[in-house]
Amino acid sequence: MLLCETPQKALDIAKAAHKEFQPVMMHLLGLTKMGYVTSPEKGLYIISARGKQTLGIPETTKEKAALILSYKPHDKAFHFYATVDQPLSMHAHNLRDFASKINRADPLSLEFHTKRGDFEAWFKGLGDEELAKKMALLMKRNLQGTELKDLLHCIVDSRYRALAKLTGQVFPEDEAKPEDEHEHVHTNEDGSSHMHLHSHPHGNHVHNNA
Repeated sequence: MLLCETPQKALDIAKAAHKEFQPVMMHLLGLTKMGYVTSPEKGLYIISARGKQTLGIPETTKEKAALILSYKPHDKAFHFYATVDQPLSMHAHNLRDFASKINRADPLSLEFHTKRGDFEAWFKGLGDEELAKKMALLMKRNLQGTELKDLLHCIVDSRYRALAKLTGQVFPEDEAKPEDEHEHVHTNEDGSSHMHLHSHPHGNHVHNNA
């Protein structure tokens, strides 16, 4: 449950743990009563803050979250490799960038870095102990191909969103322009283009030349 922080069905938890459903269900009910697991919806379970603390994961403050999410210079960015001495022209400078790059990365590259503990080490460098611990757990599962890629993206993306929410950041896809603003792109005679951002109630418009 710790890996991907989304509520899961008891049956899926049992399958991931390679355990019989009935004992897992009873264990979940017990953990829920003790406050280590919560059930936001009937039949769905997720680890609680108390459960994380029991696993040795410290609570993340707003300030710590902002530091983890901050942009890192090139020398501290994550550099993807195909294998030893075969760098790829792909880098990640923060968690949001990393989650995006996972979707573009070759699964073999992800397998290479996971087995070496490279992701775990980079997240430790960011100061994210929780994400580093998740990478250690992920490495033990010995996943490959798209299964590894999908779970890795789920882990990092959900962590990024949790931290962004903690700091009050707005997700790019949730941002919306005011209804009274409209973009208009115009092509100049020389082939270049520029954009007008019109704000009709005030009769103003902004020019962005490209």
